[in-house]
Amino acid sequence: MVRIKGEELPLEKAGIVADEVAELQLFVQIVKAGNLSAAARARNSSPAAMSRGLSALESRLGVRLVTRTSRSFELNEEGQLFYERCARIVADIAEAEAEASSKGDVVKGMLRIGAPMELGRRLIAPLITDFTQKFPDVQVHLTLSDAGLDVIDDGLDVALRVGLPADSGVIAKKILSAKRIVCASPTYFKKHGVPAKPSDLLQHDCIRLVRGRHVMDTWIFQDQGKRFEVIVNGTLCTTSGEVVHDWVRASQGIALKAAWDLQPELAAGTIVQCLSEFWCDEIDLFAICANRQHLSPRIRAFLDFVAKKLTIFVPK
Repeated sequence: MVRIKGEELPLEKAGIVADEVAELQLFVQIVKAGNLSAAARARNSSPAAMSRGLSALESRLGVRLVTRTSRSFELNEEGQLFYERCARIVADIAEAEAEASSKGDVVKGMLRIGAPMELGRRLIAPLITDFTQKFPDVQVHLTLSDAGLDVIDDGLDVALRVGLPADSGVIAKKILSAKRIVCASPTYFKKHGVPAKPSDLLQHDCIRLVRGRHVMDTWIFQDQGKRFEVIVNGTLCTTSGEVVHDWVRASQGIALKAAWDLQPELAAGTIVQCLSEFWCDEIDLFAICANRQHLSPRIRAFLDFVAKKLTIFVPK
């Protein structure tokens, strides 16, 4: 089975025959090796045989994939796009073979993970270090972006994201929950005062996050079972959660942040929570995977590892 535009198809229906699969595998190995000589050594073959195989592939496709001289080997634009697709197909084939064999439970291979910038840097990257120590045969490619990563479009095995995606054709597993908290630095509160109730935020400089074209200026609270909104304003807004964090530390205003982003500063007192008696909505982190019938052992291992390692961050 391979994935074509998000759909799993048998090799025959995908239009791929054995010789073509071999060409794709050869091409991927050459690119990963970096040059024909290294690929030849890995396959116990010769650089000339590698060159002939690559030329045959280019001839069949009718397009040049690489720019190569006696000393250099570099993918052109067409080659890069083709490689990204081929790598996924070859990985899917290897995964299917592993699952059908006695090695189906071996945790190994490339794992492509995506996560939001701040969460990825603060929590996921250190966790991945622990994961690869436990599973040394797994290689990890971590992509960090606040743009909202997609497992299919971005070629990921696992996309960690806040909230459920609109696409129902994926697997979503809740990994982490936390409160959103209103916070600022001690210096800001000393200079401007601490709001006693949510409506007091109207008198403060609030730092707002931007998603798409929407400024997230509606902060939701709950008091004695009643929900209400406060539309805040301020000097600063940004698409980056990390920048919001930096501005809070720099005493530029009050922000609404997920508690998991603030644990070291809350513990040290360099960032202080306010309005804690007014409940704010929780925020959920999900692990999103393509809706395959069988997840690879490395994906299953990572999901289990993440679920066990990450705790629910709720400041007291």
